[in-house]
Amino acid sequence: MTNPVVSREEWLAARKSLLATEKEETRLRDKIRAERQNLPWVKVDKTYTFDTTAGRKTLDDLFDGRSQLMIYHFMFGPDWEAGCTGCSFLADHIDGTLPHLNNHDVTFVAVARAPLDKIAAYKSRMGWKFPWVSSFGSDFNYDFHVSFTREELESGEVFYNFSNISADKAHDELPGMSAFYKAEDGSIYHTYSDYARGGEEILTTMMILDRAPKGRNESSTMSFLKRHDEYEQAPKAHSCCA
Repeated sequence: MTNPVVSREEWLAARKSLLATEKEETRLRDKIRAERQNLPWVKVDKTYTFDTTAGRKTLDDLFDGRSQLMIYHFMFGPDWEAGCTGCSFLADHIDGTLPHLNNHDVTFVAVARAPLDKIAAYKSRMGWKFPWVSSFGSDFNYDFHVSFTREELESGEVFYNFSNISADKAHDELPGMSAFYKAEDGSIYHTYSDYARGGEEILTTMMILDRAPKGRNESSTMSFLKRHDEYEQAPKAHSCCA
């Protein structure tokens, strides 16, 4: 830590200067939010089906009686032994939001290509309650560019986050979140998706760390992360971090 130590008056001046920049960020966030709400929509004509604990369900069924559906594309492939650490970190933030989302006419569902029994076991291990379904055998993940075939990976490039990226930077599964709207006539529309770090704002742990003295204290994006039941296995570098 190399921050200078100054008087309260000097700190207040520096803090006010930062506050001006923070207000600019807030106004920019408001502008982005407005542009996001005004994006054009794409009608979903393809029928997608998913394995759920209540049997096979369509994308229409996943709305669960509401008009808005948020789907988190969870990195958990059919041959994986556990879900992605980063996706698990995001999932830790979801359960407490569900009553508020549902009251706002929004259903949240996680989707992964892992078979339902693997999902159920991992969900139980993590203690999560949010709905989580399997798209195993469906084109859903491929159509929304979060899963990639061996042929795509071997081609050298995959389409992710709205552009072609080197396959060296990809995996067979990548994260994202997509939004859908169901009209009164039953038509379903894809309204929004974000990928990579696009959904970082919903990670409230990160937002708190950004205000802590050491910040995120990471050597690369989320390098400090472990699944929440694995932290006690980490070496204790400092007593305050135990």
